[in-house]
Amino acid sequence: ELKALLVDGSVPEIDPVAFHHYLTFQYVPTPMTVFREVRKLQPGHVLVYENGKVSESAYWSLHYREKLVCGSDEEYQEEFRALLKESVQLRLESDVPLGAFLSGGLDSSSVVALMCQEARQPVKTFSMGFKDEAFNELPYAREVAEQLHTDHHEFVVEPSAVEILPTLVRVYDEPYADPSAIPTYYVSQFSREFVTVVLNGDGGDELLGGYARYRFGALHSLLMNALELHQGTKVVTDCVADWLTGLVPSSDGIRTKQSRLTRLLQPLSQQYLGRVSYFTPAQKAWLYTPEFNKTVRAHNSRDVMAGWFAEAQAMTQLDRLLSVDTRSYLPDALLVKVDRATMAHGLEARSPLLDHKVVEFAAALPIRQKVRNGETKYVLREAMRGTLPDPVLTREKKGFAVPVDRWFREECRELLRESLLNTRATERGYFQPARIQNLIHEHEQGKANHGARLYALLMLELWHREYVDKRACVT
Repeated sequence: ELKALLVDGSVPEIDPVAFHHYLTFQYVPTPMTVFREVRKLQPGHVLVYENGKVSESAYWSLHYREKLVCGSDEEYQEEFRALLKESVQLRLESDVPLGAFLSGGLDSSSVVALMCQEARQPVKTFSMGFKDEAFNELPYAREVAEQLHTDHHEFVVEPSAVEILPTLVRVYDEPYADPSAIPTYYVSQFSREFVTVVLNGDGGDELLGGYARYRFGALHSLLMNALELHQGTKVVTDCVADWLTGLVPSSDGIRTKQSRLTRLLQPLSQQYLGRVSYFTPAQKAWLYTPEFNKTVRAHNSRDVMAGWFAEAQAMTQLDRLLSVDTRSYLPDALLVKVDRATMAHGLEARSPLLDHKVVEFAAALPIRQKVRNGETKYVLREAMRGTLPDPVLTREKKGFAVPVDRWFREECRELLRESLLNTRATERGYFQPARIQNLIHEHEQGKANHGARLYALLMLELWHREYVDKRACVT
């Protein structure tokens, strides 16, 4: 952990570019850290120190170029199910009590279903929910638990959970802006009362195209092909453009056909960054002080994303998107979230969907086995048909959402204002106080939804209090 390098009480030089990218991605992307002189080891790499020299090399990488040809859908499904079942079996080997996180979604439910087939007694399952019904997945998890006859345990997070944020800062070491870390921390704490090891469903979305944002990659390909095929035929091109742009939601002020078409014609990496960014480049430049903007303006998060796309070993747009998320968002955000939260309580998390055999098989699957006619994770849904309840197979992905939008308008508005508008925060020199005030005001008045952005700013400030201010006082 990063904190192990700070036990002497020193405060290494902060890297402002790390904050700049954090506000885009919600995490500091590997190999960067918040400190200039500290770097993360990249996923799938090994670092060797020998005879006074350090070398780093990749021992494993994932590519999507070679595709399987099994012949029928049933063969793909049988092979995928067999590999996942074997992966679950391997991760059931334990000398200590074992259970599973269960959200009621397809991925965790599939893992639990296969666990139940192997277990000699009811599997212990653990779920987290909220009183706010719009964000509560407990009924879905309960439905699956009843169907599979698990020993089910539930926990409800109250808005006062935001009081745990200073603890999360210490757990995650760096600014980390995924609010679902809150329930993940609590469900880990709760689960540790019963078990020492938990299995989870992490990785299914990145392996099999589970996010809605992947659909635009197919639209991009269709538009490029249409424009190339009908180049010079304005009527046909306009018809295709009308149809495709009609499928792209109007958001962030992009409402006209021309502006939405222009967005679709952007490089894939630039489009994708626009869809996953917390703050756009324009929003960051507006928020920064002139001095801080001058420090970081030569470093564009778009270049980081473009580098990931350039390194993707994939031929299709969907596989390129999956490759990028598998080497960035998955290890830097999702796996960090679960690993830090579970290990903070001495709980070991295991991810059957991320067994290297399962991952390699998924990468080699034809696109139609991942996304078909708008249905995501096709091969997994069909492989689990008859084992899981139909509602689980057909339910839209909900995600582990957290009601921070409402919290910042109601129960936690004072915490937000005290943290972001006090003298200590405004004197750090990153942001213009009046514009922070503007974001908070717009959010509180319901004029805009800045919940995710405000959460990112809040976690950045709380990180400074823990890792900069406290150490400065000690030294």
